[in-house]
Amino acid sequence: MNISYRWLQSLAPDLEGTPDALAERLTALGFPVEDIQRLSEGLDGIVVAKVTEVRPHPNADRLRVCQVDGGAGIVQVVCGAPNVEAGAWYPLAPVGATLPGGMQIRKAKLRGEVSEGMLCSEIELGLGRGKDGLMELRLDPADPSVQPGAPLVGTLGLDDVRLDVEVTSNRPDLLSHRGIARELAKGGDASLVEPPVPGGASQALEGGQAGEGAEGGLPAEAGPAAGGGEPGVAVRIEDLERCPRYLGLVIRGIRVGPSPAWLQARLRAVGARPINNVVDVTNYVLLETGQPLHAFDLARIGGGEIVVRRARDGETLRTLDGVERKLTPDMLAICDADTPLAVAGVMGGEASEVSAGTTDILLECALFAPGPIRATRKALGLSTDASYRFERGVDPDGLERALRRCADLVVATAGGTPEGPVLDAGAARSDRPRVPLRIPRIARLLGIPFDADQVRGLLTPLGFGVEQHDAEMLEVEVPGWRSWDVTREVDLIEEIARRHGYDRFPDALAPYRPGTVPDHPLFALEDGLRSFLSGRGLLEAQTPAFAPRGEGEVAVMNPVSAEEGWLRSALVPALLRRVEYNLARGNRDVRLFELGTVFRSSAEAGALPSERTHLALVLHGSRAPGHWTGDAGAVDAWELKGLTEAIGGLVPGDAAGGTAAHATANGHAVRPLAGGGSAPGFVAGEVFEVVDATGAVVGTGGRVDPARLDLPPWAGAVWGLEITLPVEPAPRPIPRVRSLPTHPGVERDLALLVPDPLPAAKVVALARSNGGSLLRGVEIFDVYMGKGVEPGMRSIAIRLRFRADGRSLTDTEVDGAMEQVTRALREEIGVRIRGG
Repeated sequence: MNISYRWLQSLAPDLEGTPDALAERLTALGFPVEDIQRLSEGLDGIVVAKVTEVRPHPNADRLRVCQVDGGAGIVQVVCGAPNVEAGAWYPLAPVGATLPGGMQIRKAKLRGEVSEGMLCSEIELGLGRGKDGLMELRLDPADPSVQPGAPLVGTLGLDDVRLDVEVTSNRPDLLSHRGIARELAKGGDASLVEPPVPGGASQALEGGQAGEGAEGGLPAEAGPAAGGGEPGVAVRIEDLERCPRYLGLVIRGIRVGPSPAWLQARLRAVGARPINNVVDVTNYVLLETGQPLHAFDLARIGGGEIVVRRARDGETLRTLDGVERKLTPDMLAICDADTPLAVAGVMGGEASEVSAGTTDILLECALFAPGPIRATRKALGLSTDASYRFERGVDPDGLERALRRCADLVVATAGGTPEGPVLDAGAARSDRPRVPLRIPRIARLLGIPFDADQVRGLLTPLGFGVEQHDAEMLEVEVPGWRSWDVTREVDLIEEIARRHGYDRFPDALAPYRPGTVPDHPLFALEDGLRSFLSGRGLLEAQTPAFAPRGEGEVAVMNPVSAEEGWLRSALVPALLRRVEYNLARGNRDVRLFELGTVFRSSAEAGALPSERTHLALVLHGSRAPGHWTGDAGAVDAWELKGLTEAIGGLVPGDAAGGTAAHATANGHAVRPLAGGGSAPGFVAGEVFEVVDATGAVVGTGGRVDPARLDLPPWAGAVWGLEITLPVEPAPRPIPRVRSLPTHPGVERDLALLVPDPLPAAKVVALARSNGGSLLRGVEIFDVYMGKGVEPGMRSIAIRLRFRADGRSLTDTEVDGAMEQVTRALREEIGVRIRGG
């Protein structure tokens, strides 16, 4: 939101501080200022000039030779802009001036014609994007300050500073100068004033036109869905849910023309482009109050009636941007008796726009429901200043104020006379929402106490009404401009903390009650995997979910890029592109992982795609960072398998009945493909499957086929792994604390002859499950194959640790447990004791 410093000062006379100081205050209040721009910077030498004559360049078709009055006499300027016209006013950079970009203007010859200066565009002056070439100055010739040679800064009121304030989506009240001034003014909302109109305003709606006692000076005539008809036009609302209220006012006898200099200056200060006095006034009021308004040419409203209704099938509207738009029945339209005139809350139509020949207008000021406006804006692909505010919520109590302000300014800048009463269809809100606030609750949430007087002092300047019922209970009346985001007690407490100042809270950590709601098991699993893999030296990557053809099964209906028009069905391909990117830039050691969603098409017609969370990783280069003591060696299959088994140990079973990967210690294995086979994208014979307790395959890993990669000649093997995580992981058991043992344990070693096809993990698991309650650990400490071991077998040495709590073990107890282990190994999997 662009904010003018001078505009803020005119709204809040008690405002103190430089633009930089105000920026710091806004940031402390929760609204960071992204940029501070001094509008006059670099414009000191630029003047206002009038073009007196334009003729074609004799030697160039696209150039024109202009005679320009820059205050110091007539000079000749060669110009290539298509919109230069005799009698018009433009900014002139005379010889010797320097533009904001650093370009210095010199006398020069262009195709044989002397040019003594430069007529400037908005882009060249740093005042906006502009269009149609030169920046045309729509100045009032009757204004005595408008003279050739006058400084541009003073004429356009550019002695101002623009603040670019970041406004969050829940604070639509700050999308206006009045909202920002309310936050910054010493006296808050009560100290704000309505800036006077230079030259004097007519107060068009005072006295007989406004009526006595009505809020904002406007009468409240009309029933729930129809407005009065004296001004020659009536208003009717057919959809009160989408348009709870609609105000209209007829002004006759206006003169459309350029806006006065002060109004143009205000608009330019915030980056808006002046158009004409009527349109500029509606934009001015929007920027000042946050309430969008629209002006219709009254002569172009057919049937003398405004109808707020849903669009009908087949209806179209050419909007003000010149685009013919097809309307649908779920869009709200502002119509006359026959056809749509505007897309409600978004943009008006060309057929009823105010033009140079307009003499009578209807001012519209309405309240629209945010949801339908947002849906219409998205469907039409048309975002405007009005829709941006309506879809966040405007002040339901501020319509009368905004309409009165707009009418006063129209009469002051374009003349005319308001006719008849204000057309008021719908119903004004009967009362403001009220929210109870418990004083003890404030201290419980914020950690420091606040009494009733402190709360009143913090909330009242923002427009809240605070009533005290007893020592512990307040009732807060919420102003209309905050009714969209302040609906609960906690919202009020947040306002108290914000206005008190987050930096004023003590640094000490006060007592608090931790939450009792556990994280979702899948989120907890992802956090655990991130911590583990980061500890093993892998970096987390985040790749886009969009993929090229061949890497996805689900097509995107409206892809951002034609090259990535599918939703990915695997994570490894995108990680491999990251490997290529790193190796192409000389980074040899690449260790990446990603946790992300993949998408698969459904077998059922019309069903949504399925989504599953996957873990993928890729490895290339050394197993460990380089060190002077020696090379750790390159990543190999054993490194990848070790990581896979460790990951499996972190992944529990699926509580929803699905599958998950488990470590071999849990009785599950990383197994090679049968017959030394291969999997797509991997090298045959160097690929393995990850299986769960049920034997279902939940992942694949191995050496990536070099044919699918574009690698430099020096690159080594690239290893990859992808595992499907469970949909609902079973909750992990809660850790239990127990005392350290006070008595020594007993260790026994076994040398076993194990058939080659039998996984060692199965041996360990069987020993652990048959060792009884005294067995505390089983580990492999040696593997031997060679002399003394018969073919097809290998010798595996395991160590079993036994311990009892609070006492020493006896030999009889340990011997009995060892007998159970050896018997189970011999009878169940054919493993016998070596030498036995």
